[in-house]
Amino acid sequence: MNETIGFAHYWSNSDAITHIVAYLLLLMSLVSWYFIISKAWSSLHIRQSAGVLEAFWKAPTLADAIALLKNVDRENVYSPLAVQSEQAANVSAQAGSLNASADPSELITRTLRREINRVSSRLEAGLTLLASVGATAPFVGLLGTVWGIYHALGAVTLAGTVQIDKVAGPVGESLIMTALGLTVAIPAVLAYNAFTRVNRITLAELDAFAHDLHAHLTTGARVAK
Repeated sequence: MNETIGFAHYWSNSDAITHIVAYLLLLMSLVSWYFIISKAWSSLHIRQSAGVLEAFWKAPTLADAIALLKNVDRENVYSPLAVQSEQAANVSAQAGSLNASADPSELITRTLRREINRVSSRLEAGLTLLASVGATAPFVGLLGTVWGIYHALGAVTLAGTVQIDKVAGPVGESLIMTALGLTVAIPAVLAYNAFTRVNRITLAELDAFAHDLHAHLTTGARVAK
C-alpha cells in the first residue's frame, strides 16, 4: 500500500473540486512569482540609481545634472522629478496656460507632488496581489485538504470497515493541498515585506530629493539635510 501513497495517487483519485483548487493554487503561484521577479529586478535598478542623487548636486549645471540622472535612472523614478520641476520653473514655458498665473513656488510644489504620486503608484503595483496571495493561499490549500478528507472518510464509511491503514493514507495525501497552499503563500509574504521596505526607503529619498529641488529652483540654494 505504501507504494501507492503519494501525490499521483491522490490526484488520480480526486474529483473536480480538488483539481480546481490545485489549478487555482498553481495560477496564484505563477502570478505571484511573475510580480516577485519583475519587481525584484526593478527594485535592484532603483537602488542602484539612488546613489547618483549625491552626484546630481555636484554637476556644474542643472542641465548636466539632469542628463547624468537620466543616464543612470533606468526605471525613471528620480529623473522625472528633476525634468518636470525644471519645466515648471520655466516661466516662459507656461505662457498661454493657467500655470502662467500661478505662483512659481506653488507650481513647482504641485509638479513635484504629482510626480511623487506617480512613482508611488508604480512602486505599489502588484503589492496588493502579493498580499492577497499570501493571505488566501493557505486557506485555499486548506479547502482542498478538507474536501479530500471528507471524501476519504466517505469512502471508508461506504466500505463498512474502519482500519487505520485505510484512513491514514488518504488523509495524509489530502494534507498535500495544505502544504501546496503554504508553498504558494510563504514566498508572496516574504516578497511583500521586502518590497514594502524598499518602497519606503525609495519614497523617503524621493521626498528629500523633491525638497532639495524645490529649494534650488525657488531660492537657488540647496537646503542641507
